[in-house]
Amino acid sequence: MFAIITSGGKQYRVQEGDVIRVEKLKGDAGEKVEFKPLLIGGEQTLIGEAVAGAVVNAEVVSHGRGEKIYIRKYKSGIQYRRRNGHRQDFTAIKITGIK
Repeated sequence: MFAIITSGGKQYRVQEGDVIRVEKLKGDAGEKVEFKPLLIGGEQTLIGEAVAGAVVNAEVVSHGRGEKIYIRKYKSGIQYRRRNGHRQDFTAIKITGIK
């Protein structure tokens, strides 16, 4: 069985036991988190009002920062060059159950 959940403006396809990185969430390592699924699939697909009472349980594994991404800007002819770096915060969560 799998579920589609949303976190931080993005959607993720998860199964029980998966460890995924989502946008930074509040909470310490070991805390429980719940997500409302958009869709539950498997033998039978449930969507919309059929998944109203369903919940995806997860546990916070750790917090961290992703790899550095460099942003470069350039305009020809006017000596304009800029370079900027960015590291996105994330939270690693482990899916413990889909109910």
